[in-house]
Amino acid sequence: MEEQVKQIIEELRPFLMQDGGDIEFIRLEDNYVYIKLTGACKNCMFQDGTISYGIEALLKDKIPEIEGVINVDL
Repeated sequence: MEEQVKQIIEELRPFLMQDGGDIEFIRLEDNYVYIKLTGACKNCMFQDGTISYGIEALLKDKIPEIEGVINVDL
């Protein structure tokens, strides 16, 4: 499942990079995907929407076992 998550995240990266942002996979734990948004995405006021309605929705659609996506600020 982790490889599937990484592949989906890699597919999303170009879209985020168009706006000066990026996404980094941190880990998969207990069916939660931990990511780190960087660049313009790090402080964007639409960050929560990007995570919930974009990243999380796509991951849950492709991998129904995913419970959620958590953005970590390292």
